[in-house]
Amino acid sequence: MNQVRTFFVVICISILAGCAEFRTVTEQDWPSESAGLTPELALLYREVAISSSALHSLDGYADIWIKTPRRQERVYSNIQLKRSEDMRIIISAGILGWPVADMLFRTDSLFVHDMLNNRLLVGRNTPDNMEKILGMRSGYEFLSDALFGVVRLQEPLRAIESVKTGAGKVSYTIRTASGKQEVLVDPLTKTIEALQVYDRSERLVIEMHFRKFMTSRVAGASVTLPKEIELALYDQRLEGNGAHEMVIVYDERQLNPEGFTIRYRVPEKTRVVNLDRVGILPWM
Repeated sequence: MNQVRTFFVVICISILAGCAEFRTVTEQDWPSESAGLTPELALLYREVAISSSALHSLDGYADIWIKTPRRQERVYSNIQLKRSEDMRIIISAGILGWPVADMLFRTDSLFVHDMLNNRLLVGRNTPDNMEKILGMRSGYEFLSDALFGVVRLQEPLRAIESVKTGAGKVSYTIRTASGKQEVLVDPLTKTIEALQVYDRSERLVIEMHFRKFMTSRVAGASVTLPKEIELALYDQRLEGNGAHEMVIVYDERQLNPEGFTIRYRVPEKTRVVNLDRVGILPWM
């Protein structure tokens, strides 16, 4: 009987420990040795820039951790995404994993079915409204790429200001219209492992890390994407100063699934609320 009781206690402790685990953004090492933009490194930049061009849709399940100066939450989600088009996220929370929110993101508008309060929040797709929903003040295109685990490198080679190497990695510092960005690349796998975005005052505003890469066949080509995505934004307004972090860990996902469409049904008999007039939305 004592052995059974001990076993039961161990199992309970293990379950509680698993529930208590909370993921946050970790540190990333960057190379420090200056290097010139050689033909080989220029080719690497071009190859990395087009590596995600074949991706256009995703259907997957992921754990999401959100941490801001005022709250921290862990939710489970079904993420449905059509790149540069619509995105749907169904949020489940709590021990039993009940659905609590069904969200549709369009390039110009947002629809959030708040199941906890039986209301439909409708508003513009703005950084303020993104922060209310997800705790991250982000543009739609950037968030869409972040959930995919990709970075758009649209600047030409002449925008590269410096290159550094070290520990088997390469980093590019790239001048952009809004400031600059630094990209960390693994030259062997030709994948982007980290991104830092700076404004014109050279203040860090966005940081992303990509980990645990997996290779899939997409449109007849091999595409390597991270299973884990870490995102930190530092230019937030609604929930105080300091980093706002999101960690996404995919359990499973399909890339470019055949016949994939996003179907969102507007719920009936719900109270319609202007999203622009509400505050932060907790989903735990």
